[in-house]
Amino acid sequence: MLDALRVVHDPDLGRDIVSLGFVKDVRVAQEGGTVAFSIELTTPACPVREQMQQQARRAVAALPGVTAVEVRMTSRVRSSPGPVKEQLIPTVKNVVPVASGKGGVGKSTVTVNLALALARTGARVGIMDADVYGPSVPTLMGVADLPKPTAEGIVPAEQYGVKLISMGFFLREDDAIIWRGPMLHKTVQHFLGNVQWGELDYLLVDLPPGTGRRSTPCSPSSTRRSWA
Repeated sequence: MLDALRVVHDPDLGRDIVSLGFVKDVRVAQEGGTVAFSIELTTPACPVREQMQQQARRAVAALPGVTAVEVRMTSRVRSSPGPVKEQLIPTVKNVVPVASGKGGVGKSTVTVNLALALARTGARVGIMDADVYGPSVPTLMGVADLPKPTAEGIVPAEQYGVKLISMGFFLREDDAIIWRGPMLHKTVQHFLGNVQWGELDYLLVDLPPGTGRRSTPCSPSSTRRSWA
């Protein structure tokens, strides 16, 4: 059966799923000709997972004596290395920054849509809204429950299965943000190290536009941006 499954290849890695170690939990019924196994991918968001499942089912079904094939698709997201990540957010496997050279290009919208799409595939996802000048993620996500401070750190808000933190939760509509690099750096470190993210496959970071050297009124319910 494993030899038959070698015809199924991961298009990104360019190798068959057997040599990659993707085939798990192989079970062969003693009677009836039923075969069951799992294919464990490196991400639940694999765009060809259904194609691989069909190829694997056809390859095994063609073997003599096989009358039924059960293929279960699973995933185990691999963790990307990094000393800063290991120090501040050791329970987060991957950090995905979303950046732009200027404001108003839909960066926050891309962040939110990407997070929701990953969550729908079964991944554990969080959003860190690092755009302290114009934090729009709470508005885009329609969050009702605010983050909760505890002795162990801040428990992030959660919506649609996605955890999130943003300066928009801690500002009034008439508050103004006039920050420079060191203050922004400290806030990002606080969001990383003092938020109880738990086990996450992906943490998406909505970064400030460009260099971040701006001063603009900040309202959680507004996405307007102006250059200093």
